[in-house]
Amino acid sequence: MPTLLKAVNLTKRFPGVIANEDVNFDLEVGEVHCLFGENGAGKSTLSSCLFGFYQPEGGHIEFDGKPVKFRSPRDAIHSGIGMVHQHFVLVADFTVLENIVVGTHEKGWKLDLPAARARVEKLCQEYGIELDLDASVRDLAVGQQQWVEILKALYLEARVLILDEPTAVLTPAESQRLFRIIGHMCELGLSIVLISHKMAEVMKADRVTVLRKGKVVGTVRPAEVTPQELTRMMVGRDVVLRVARDGAKRLPTEAAPVLVVDDLSYRDKQGKTALDHVSLTIGKGEILGLAGVSGNGQKELFEVLSGNLIPQTGQISLAGEQIKGLPSRHYMDRGVGLVPDDRFREGLIPEFNIRENMILGWQRHDDYTNGMFLDHSRIGTVADGLIDEFQIKAPSGATPVNHLSGGNAQKVILAREFVHSSKLLLANQPTRGLDLGVIEYVYNQIIAKRDEGYAILLASEELEDLLNLSDRIIVISGGRITGEVDPQNTTVEEIGLLMAGGRAEDAA
Repeated sequence: MPTLLKAVNLTKRFPGVIANEDVNFDLEVGEVHCLFGENGAGKSTLSSCLFGFYQPEGGHIEFDGKPVKFRSPRDAIHSGIGMVHQHFVLVADFTVLENIVVGTHEKGWKLDLPAARARVEKLCQEYGIELDLDASVRDLAVGQQQWVEILKALYLEARVLILDEPTAVLTPAESQRLFRIIGHMCELGLSIVLISHKMAEVMKADRVTVLRKGKVVGTVRPAEVTPQELTRMMVGRDVVLRVARDGAKRLPTEAAPVLVVDDLSYRDKQGKTALDHVSLTIGKGEILGLAGVSGNGQKELFEVLSGNLIPQTGQISLAGEQIKGLPSRHYMDRGVGLVPDDRFREGLIPEFNIRENMILGWQRHDDYTNGMFLDHSRIGTVADGLIDEFQIKAPSGATPVNHLSGGNAQKVILAREFVHSSKLLLANQPTRGLDLGVIEYVYNQIIAKRDEGYAILLASEELEDLLNLSDRIIVISGGRITGEVDPQNTTVEEIGLLMAGGRAEDAA
């Protein structure tokens, strides 16, 4: 097939970092070409250059056989390149149709909304997309919101779609449907640049370009390589995501409960029920997996269990002590650690350095103070030891965390929460957006804490995480626990049905 988009010897630098170095990449008409690599390998930088967010210092980009220079995403869009980001850019109070057409009108003073509706309806029919164009975006499920983003790119007559982690917020069934429609798009002549960490998705691509430390390691066809070979290309070594289940001898959950949650309900400020009579128990040395599509109550459950939100009903018992309604400081002092789902918004202060982020929440503790002042010498010693222990790649502990890759930023949070917690670890999406090498490291750290006797609540939209790590898996949908499964005797389809709101008896 002819080449539609090409990067030739593309180089992009940031202060002290070469993000892309002499990168060559080409996209053929009607193909899915996956960018695969570790965090910080240069995938996002390359796609941002292709979409006009960044301008490269070296090399050039060609579109339709001609050199182009994108000064902004607007230039890329006008050329026929669309991008669907992992975090959607939508107006919650607008309808689906309004979100698709907003900002696209360039001639005259009045938008011909009926004509726009007809175009969008034709696109939906052509690609098999089902959406209520008059529905408010805030009322849509996350998977439906993604289709709004894709439709907007198609409405702008994109010939190239860059999809950044498109299945991160989808159920297994929604992911399969997305890839079916992607296949149909390619049949109709669209070209797809796919960024994904999920090996099953990578293997569905027509070609895969592997990046490591800003350079292209190689471009291969998945049909001609194994997943293990692709992983070695990416990381430079074998990666093992198999977890030994014969670690520390664990007592039955009911014999040594660390956390007991009974009939917990929580309504947000708008009166919407986020948690609906949730009950669960986690034993000492046990990992309880929590499966569910984003926005179904996971976040509120973790906030309640860490003392950041107070539920309207129910009880929370930690090691036999009733702690519902007590301040979050009490939860921390009793040994609760929280790994939040959004590392930069909720787990770190991006402008603070690594050492400062390592003691967030504990800065007034006697271990880190000398009278009224911080003991910077002690803080530095502890933080630098954790940097070594958790293999955080940074010039020094004085490096601001917003200069770190996602994987290394996640390690800062893990180091802080692991060293300060002692009984219960609440890990919400600990591997989100991480490459296989860092995921392997996170797995090992979680298992080590399990074997020390921690009770662990693990939420992940990556079912592979839950199947690999959990002793039991519960599923949440619409704020309710819809079922419990044994990870060694279940299927992705069974969990997917429960995630979509099905009943446990239906899944069985």
